[in-house]
Amino acid sequence: MVATLNINRRKLLTMSSAAIAGLTVNQLLSKAYAQETQNTVSYSLPILDNVVTPNLNNPVRLNFNENALGMSGSAKQAAIDAIPKANRYAKAEMPLLNKRLAKHHHVSDDHILLTAGSSEGIRSAIAAYVKPNTQLVIPELTYSDGEHFAKIFKLKVTKVPSLADWQIDIKGLQKAVEDYQGYSIVYLVNPNNPTSTVFANSEIESWLTSKPKNTVFIVDEAYAEFVNDPTFKSVDYLISKGFDNIVLLKTFSKIHAMAGLRVGYVVSSADNIRHIAQYVAGEKLNYCGVCAALASMDDVQFLTYSKKAVDVSRTIIEKTLSDLGLHYLKSETNFLFHKSPIDLKKYRELMKQNFILIGRDFEPATNWCRISLGTPSEMLYVANVMRNLRNQSVI
Repeated sequence: MVATLNINRRKLLTMSSAAIAGLTVNQLLSKAYAQETQNTVSYSLPILDNVVTPNLNNPVRLNFNENALGMSGSAKQAAIDAIPKANRYAKAEMPLLNKRLAKHHHVSDDHILLTAGSSEGIRSAIAAYVKPNTQLVIPELTYSDGEHFAKIFKLKVTKVPSLADWQIDIKGLQKAVEDYQGYSIVYLVNPNNPTSTVFANSEIESWLTSKPKNTVFIVDEAYAEFVNDPTFKSVDYLISKGFDNIVLLKTFSKIHAMAGLRVGYVVSSADNIRHIAQYVAGEKLNYCGVCAALASMDDVQFLTYSKKAVDVSRTIIEKTLSDLGLHYLKSETNFLFHKSPIDLKKYRELMKQNFILIGRDFEPATNWCRISLGTPSEMLYVANVMRNLRNQSVI
């Protein structure tokens, strides 16, 4: 018999991560709803909601690191209200978002560049620093867009082998830059994807602040808002201090749950922003996305709620993996990386047969699996499937 624990939104917002982690799986196996009325917008968001019953046409989608919770009610309403005006360019709204982001990162307005998601930020930042004899320096296991665009621009790609459990070798990256005679673009994803791990600022601050010659650092912090590790800190504070060798990439796709609206931005020095802006489309954001982003930034309660929901989902899958004896890396994002119990392709197909879609192959970690975090109810379904498969001696 499953124990019942009603977790409403207010209670969830007041619970610490440690308190959430202290809940038993049985306590998490429950039903609850969260109701919120804010700024005259009413919406209902699931925490541990009705039992999920996926099917072939409606699987549990845990393969693209999307925020399954969905946008905040105020952001949805802002997008809806913008539709009648979507025949116009967002020329008045984009500067408002630019100013709001500058305030958030404690920089001046000319330190922000809006982009169509973080992918355009990656592409335009790399394009801006392409020079003869340039190398892109990356860990061997990280987000693939950096390497993808580097190859398009005919750059040399230097991959640095990982340490144990796919930890990023900062000293190895540093040596790859020091040993190279040309220009280096260092692409760092923190927290990293697909590993979901972070490296502390103490590991890279001295390197960044030493301003190595002929080197620019592109730091992708798409998942930073999910981090619980107290040693983590965004590099925006270095940019606000005047360091001009850092290009920070951010997105509204993850914590704000706006992946489909394609809103991202770059934070860097004014000179860097002017330079990178030459490689970005002029009217780059859609009207609805800009308006939704403005509303979402002001919905602080939702952002806190979004993170707490991910904390609950993470606790569910971590407890399940621990109970099953499956090795996983400490997650600091809305996804998790674990050792596959069987051949990865067979594992992926087995989960698909149970209406669960999990991550693709990530070379060279061919026996590891990335699972995005769905809503808590979805993760309860996944946990039950995994336990049943173990009971059947399939995994």
